[in-house]
This record gives sequence, structure tokens and C-alpha cells, in this order.
Amino acid sequence: MNVGVCYAEFDRQLWMRLEVPDSSTIEEIIGLSGLLKTFPEINLANQKVGIFGKIAALDTAAKEGDRVEIYRQITVDPQTVQRRRR
Repeated sequence: MNVGVCYAEFDRQLWMRLEVPDSSTIEEIIGLSGLLKTFPEINLANQKVGIFGKIAALDTAAKEGDRVEIYRQITVDPQTVQRRRR
């Protein structure tokens, strides 16, 4: 099946499509994508992952056309950013 995988940092991002075996899990897809080698700072034990913006467990099976996402930790409180803009 064909799925997308994406991860972004402040200064670089990666989005790719790849062919994976049917019923592959999020964790398997991330491993097959090579993202863990490209971005060694990714820690799947601490970072949340999801499909199309909805948080999911690593053992969730993806479907054809899904976009698997790895989410970064929030480094700045969104309310602080709003106060700085004023």
C-alpha cells in the first residue's frame, strides 16, 4: 500500500511517499522510511505520532493513502507567543 510520512523541524522537513506491506503499523512505516536515520533526535518513546493530525499509538495499522506524522515537543507556550506579538 502507498502511504506518506512526514516530520518537520524549524529549519528542515521531510515528506515522502513510500510503498509498504499491507497492514503495516505506524512504527513499522517510520522504520521503513529511514526518518530515524535522517533525524537521529527523534525518540518514538517520548514523541507522539499520528495519522492526518490525530494522535495514534505506534501499533496502529495504517491504511492506503494515510499520512503518518511524527510530532515535535512544544518548545514555547502558545499563549506566550500571542503575548509577544502584542
